[in-house]
Amino acid sequence: MCEAVVQLCVALSSSVFPRRTPRWWIKRRTGGTWEDLRLCDDATDEYYRQKLRMSLAMFRQIVAACAAYVEKKVTHYRMPLPVEQVIAFALYRWASGETYESGTSAFDIGRATGLQVVRDVTSALLQAYPDAIKWPIGRRHAQILRAFRDKGFPNCFGAIDCTHICIDKPAGAPSDNYYDRNFRKQKFSVQAQMVVDLDLRILDVHIGYPGSVHDVRVLHNSQLWRRAEAGELFDAPPENLSHGVVTRGYLLGDNGYPVACPWIVQLYGGIDQHPDEERFDTWQKVARGCVERAFGRLKCMWRLFLRTHKTNLETLPQQFVAVCTLHNILLDAGIDFDENLLWEVDENDIRLAHVFVRFSAGTTDRRVLQLLMQAA
Repeated sequence: MCEAVVQLCVALSSSVFPRRTPRWWIKRRTGGTWEDLRLCDDATDEYYRQKLRMSLAMFRQIVAACAAYVEKKVTHYRMPLPVEQVIAFALYRWASGETYESGTSAFDIGRATGLQVVRDVTSALLQAYPDAIKWPIGRRHAQILRAFRDKGFPNCFGAIDCTHICIDKPAGAPSDNYYDRNFRKQKFSVQAQMVVDLDLRILDVHIGYPGSVHDVRVLHNSQLWRRAEAGELFDAPPENLSHGVVTRGYLLGDNGYPVACPWIVQLYGGIDQHPDEERFDTWQKVARGCVERAFGRLKCMWRLFLRTHKTNLETLPQQFVAVCTLHNILLDAGIDFDENLLWEVDENDIRLAHVFVRFSAGTTDRRVLQLLMQAA
């Protein structure tokens, strides 16, 4: 009897008896989009532009810059995801606006992994490109001033405006704060304030306030306001204008900003305008249009922020800044913007344009600039 028990134990340990096929502890998925991105054929570059908004070469540059911040160690349980797959998923999530359930399936990863991947890539981009969004200095500073001077606005540093990022009704937060009844879409949203130059490059971004907060309050609580009031931003050589006015710099804004702010130039507005005032407003709208075009390019390229979506309010600001970082990186790299992204197709196959226009009126030291335009 004892010998039989010993033989049975030996048989079990030597795998004589068949063992059950082990169950997968990780759910197997199909990696459709990711597998297509891995293919190297003539369509690869075009496919990358369609899915990730950039060329394959640009994608590889970003992977190389971010790799050190997203690489994971090999463990006893599994091999880490390739860095390329991790970064590609985050870009795809932002570009397509797909839900985590749909996007993670296309990249052969789980939903929980997808959530962590987006956080990791967001952090990696902000660490790898800390100077992608910065106030202009040196040659870039001179180029911006010259470009706005050519538009009729000497010593202008850029255009400022706010945009709404539409979100689902926030969970665990006072929903009324995020619902702006004055916002034309009347949805829950988060405010993002941006300063943009004529090349659509983002010079400053401030995000996080609920959609019901007025633009003025967003401005007053931003680092931009504190630095401007401390005299740290507008440092151009003094420009002697008519009527004894001297300016070292300002931004173009709409009527959402305080009239008394000396460094935001607004419109005259009104119905019965003097021809000179009407001319000034037209020029100001044209020059200030760069900020609306920047909103259009950024949101239509990274469509997660164009549509209403479910989000984590704690990570949304960092994700949006990461996308603004990508916006500037692609501009600097000369990556062309696909104008077709500005259009949507409705259920009747009719093309609908996304409009990013806000009409405004206001006043500051505009009389001096108006006289300059008359002399131009």
